[in-house]
Amino acid sequence: MKDTRKKIFFILPNLEQGGAERIITIILNNIDTSVYKPTLYLFEKKGYYLTILSKNIEVKTLQTNRIRFSIFKIIPLIWNEKPDIVFSGWGEISALLSPFLFLFPKTHFIARETNVVSQHVTKKSILFFYKFYNHFKTTIAQSNDMKEDLVSNFHINPNNITLINNPVDFQLIESKINATEKPLEFSKTTKNVVAVGNLTHRKGFDLLLKVFSHLKKEPIQLFILGDGSDKDKLLHEKQELGLENVHFLGKKENPFQYLHHADLFVLSSRYEGFPNVLLEAGACGTYSLANNCKGGINEIIQPKRNGDIENIENSIIFAEKIKELVQENHDKIAIKNSIESRFSKEIILESYYNLFKNVLST
Repeated sequence: MKDTRKKIFFILPNLEQGGAERIITIILNNIDTSVYKPTLYLFEKKGYYLTILSKNIEVKTLQTNRIRFSIFKIIPLIWNEKPDIVFSGWGEISALLSPFLFLFPKTHFIARETNVVSQHVTKKSILFFYKFYNHFKTTIAQSNDMKEDLVSNFHINPNNITLINNPVDFQLIESKINATEKPLEFSKTTKNVVAVGNLTHRKGFDLLLKVFSHLKKEPIQLFILGDGSDKDKLLHEKQELGLENVHFLGKKENPFQYLHHADLFVLSSRYEGFPNVLLEAGACGTYSLANNCKGGINEIIQPKRNGDIENIENSIIFAEKIKELVQENHDKIAIKNSIESRFSKEIILESYYNLFKNVLST
C-alpha cells in the first residue's frame, strides 16, 4: 500500500542541550505519525536530546560538521527525496538555504529563528542571505520582539511571519523534579540563586558577576549552570572580584533540580529569542528576576506573579532587587499556572500542527 503520509524533514546540526533542539524534540515526540512521516536530519548524530527522542522517529546524519558545507548535502537530499515540508530549526542553515528555494516549487519551506537576528547575527556573509527570506513559506518568530526585528531590519513581509512561542513540557519537568532531592551544593543557611545558560557574551554572566560583587556580605549564593567559550574569562573575573559567593557548576543533565529548589532564578541575558529557561524556571514554581532585554521577556514575565524585570546594567539596583526577592514568599502554584496557562506544550504544539496543515493546504 502506498504511503500517503506527508513527509516532513527537520534539519539541525545536532541534538545538544539548546532551545531549538529541545523544541524540535518536543514536536517530534508528539507529532501524529499517521498523518506525517517525519525524518530528523542532523549534521552529527549526537546530543542529550537523543536520549529522550521517541524511538519511532527516524534520525539520519548528513555527516558534516560545518554549516557552510551542509548546503551541498541538503540540496541534493531535497531534490532526490521531494519532501512536502522542510523545517529548518537553525538560523544559519535557513540563511544558506534561502537563495535555493526556487528550485523546489512543490516543497514548503519553514524557517524557525532562534534569536533577535539584528543583535545575534554579526557576520555580513550571513546577513546577506536574509534578503531571500521572503522565499520561505513562513518564518517562525518566537516573540513579538523577534517579529518586529525581522520586519523592521530585514524587510520581511509580516504576512510571511508566524508567531509561535516556545512550549514547556510540564510532564517531563515534573518527572525530573520528583526524582530528585535538593542539590547538595545548596546551603541551608543561605539563599540560593540560580542562573542557567551557555557561558557566552550573549548570556550576560559578566554583568551578573558585577551584580554579585555587591552581595559579598549577604547570605546569598549564586550557582551558574552551563559551559561555553567564555568560561575561563568568567572564572578569571570571579577571582578578580573575590566572589566566594559564586559557583560555576558546569552543564547539568537535570537543571530542573536546581531550578525547583532555588530561592530565585536570574536571567542576565543581553538579548534572547524567547528564553526557554525562563519558562522552565516558572514551570518549576520558581520566581524570576530578568534583565530588561529584547526577546519576549515582557511576554513571559507577569510582574509580581511569576517574576520581575530590572535593568542589569545598573548592578547596584539589580543587587538590591535580588536581596528583596529572596526574602519574599512566592506562590509556587500561581507561578506554575502563569506559565502553563499560556505556554504548555499542548497549547503551543497545536499552533505548530495548525501551521503544518495551513502550509500544506496552500
